[in-house]
Amino acid sequence: MSLKIYNYLSRKVEEFRPISETVGMYTCGPTVYDYVHIGNWRTFVFEDLLKRVLIFNSYKVKHVMNITDIDDKIIKASSEARIAFSEITQKYEKAFFEDLEKLNILKADVYPRATEHITPMIRLIGVLLKKGIAYRAEDGVYFAVAKFKDYGKLSQLEKRQLKIGARISEDLYDKENWSDFALWKFPQRNTSKVGSDSFEVNRIEPSWDAPFDRGRPGWHIECSSMSMKYLGGTFDIHCGGVDLLFPHHENEIAQSEAATGKKFVNFWLEGEHLLVEGEKMAKSLGNIFTLSDLAKRGVEPLTLRYLFLTAHYRSKLNFTWKSLEAAQNALNNLRDQIAAWDEPKVGCAGFEYDFREAINNDLDMPKAVAVMWEMAKSSYPTSAKRQSILVMDKVLGLGLDEIKKQVLPKRAEELIEKREELRRAGKFGESDKIRKQLAQMGVLVEDTANGPKWKIRNK
Repeated sequence: MSLKIYNYLSRKVEEFRPISETVGMYTCGPTVYDYVHIGNWRTFVFEDLLKRVLIFNSYKVKHVMNITDIDDKIIKASSEARIAFSEITQKYEKAFFEDLEKLNILKADVYPRATEHITPMIRLIGVLLKKGIAYRAEDGVYFAVAKFKDYGKLSQLEKRQLKIGARISEDLYDKENWSDFALWKFPQRNTSKVGSDSFEVNRIEPSWDAPFDRGRPGWHIECSSMSMKYLGGTFDIHCGGVDLLFPHHENEIAQSEAATGKKFVNFWLEGEHLLVEGEKMAKSLGNIFTLSDLAKRGVEPLTLRYLFLTAHYRSKLNFTWKSLEAAQNALNNLRDQIAAWDEPKVGCAGFEYDFREAINNDLDMPKAVAVMWEMAKSSYPTSAKRQSILVMDKVLGLGLDEIKKQVLPKRAEELIEKREELRRAGKFGESDKIRKQLAQMGVLVEDTANGPKWKIRNK
């Protein structure tokens, strides 16, 4: 059963065929100027699912995720706070890794920081200048979009907005216009924006020496430089959010392929947007939430992960507090069922086959979750179901391997049987007394059509 994934480069679902035994996978990481919001986390969870599916299919994976620790937003934040930019980035990078663990996301093999890879960026820009595809302007070094004939092959947008020589210097780019983009930015000369003394300017806006003048890298160049450093000139998979498709990923292709003359990436995967109550996230709407915001409402991070599993990664997902509550209830219900199952033995081969078929069909997680629930509700032995759900959770990542089989306290089983006898005899008053006695022991009993079900109350 081969793995098939949607490739934005071809706009088709293709069979995945890696370049070598080890899959090279690059994912655009966080810009560490603020806490990561749930929209970003949807992308990072999608990338984690892809990685888990690759491993599930017996591939070795070399995963690289960059940390953007220098860009316009970081400089703006440090300027407003009047502190060194590194104080900003260290704080939010630490928070990112803490949240990463809460969502049970597998760690990347390498987390290169932009500020620690300035030299390879300078080399790459030097190659582009030498080839005449980049040029020096008054405020930095730019990539000449018109000189790269394949520009636009990923985003498939028309060049109607392209004006020769038009430049965009900001990392907060205009998504409508095709313009030459900054590879290297010369230091900000207007000191009035950040303070009256030059020391304050130098402290807030860092710069590095380069043959084409002192400055700092533009945003796009870091991903090309660091991905090729760790994965080679051509590698298997590049991922990110669909909002990065243009121009960030488009620019990565242009600058990388212009420099090397080789295909940059074979498969491009992009995760769709997360909406909040039907609207795009925006500070003006007050609908940007973090894991900390969820925690204040008593929502655990894995509930958010479960919610993400309910929609295909290429479909928009509408986040609502009601849907999050439903996800929490479903996850709790699943945990309760597993806790009553026997220790794992031989699994449910048919359900495992259907699960693999779903995840290998372009990561169809909603179908995979449906297969999991069908198995959980089936009449298969609980030992088989526990074995198979552990297999499935290697992809789902819900931490189900940590759920231990619940053991009834001493005398509880006898009381449950006695209560059932009383119910059959119509002695409901006496049976309710036993229910209360069991509750005092921490055992909750639910009457169902298939007989009584019990669980141990969480302390």
